[in-house]
Amino acid sequence: MPKGVPETVPDDGLTTRQRRNRPLLMVHTGENKGKSTAAFGLGLRGWNQGWNVAVFQFVKSAKWKVGEEAAYVALGKLHEETGAGGPVQWNKMGDGWSWSRKKGEDEDHAQVARDGWEEIKRRMLAEEHDLYILDEFAYPVKWGWIDAAEVADFLKNRPGHQHVVITGRNVAPEIIEVADLVTEMTKIKHPMDAGQKGQRGIEW
Repeated sequence: MPKGVPETVPDDGLTTRQRRNRPLLMVHTGENKGKSTAAFGLGLRGWNQGWNVAVFQFVKSAKWKVGEEAAYVALGKLHEETGAGGPVQWNKMGDGWSWSRKKGEDEDHAQVARDGWEEIKRRMLAEEHDLYILDEFAYPVKWGWIDAAEVADFLKNRPGHQHVVITGRNVAPEIIEVADLVTEMTKIKHPMDAGQKGQRGIEW
């Protein structure tokens, strides 16, 4: 796609404007860092366009503070006070669980994840937001807590004009199949290769 121009134009009966403005399902996956960072950057673009942006963070507990959350909350307040940008919501759907499997039984965590997915479906059916960032949503699907085929079918047939971006390693093939944009973060080098741990401002 040189200079952002598509190589082919499908014979789908849509006008250029209609095709350009289709709601997108986007996936950021792969082994390297940057998946969530890219999604949050997309959210900033949406906020600047006046979109209603909602983040649903699936593997961080309420105690885990990330820099993007503070920035998004500040942007939400700025919108409320001045009208700049759009409304922002940051929702933590996890209960302290992640790939390190912290406190609680698996079924407890699975139920929290399922409850989070049900809330997302409710909002999509009500068309509450313009952009949904489902951060680390790949994990509860990978672990079988949420059915991949059901997710793919629901997102493919979601109503209205709602963009969705999903992040996480090993995104289910069913979701990739119905996605409009899939980006894989491939590791060439990483500071951890040299024994470095995560640091402020880079990882959080």
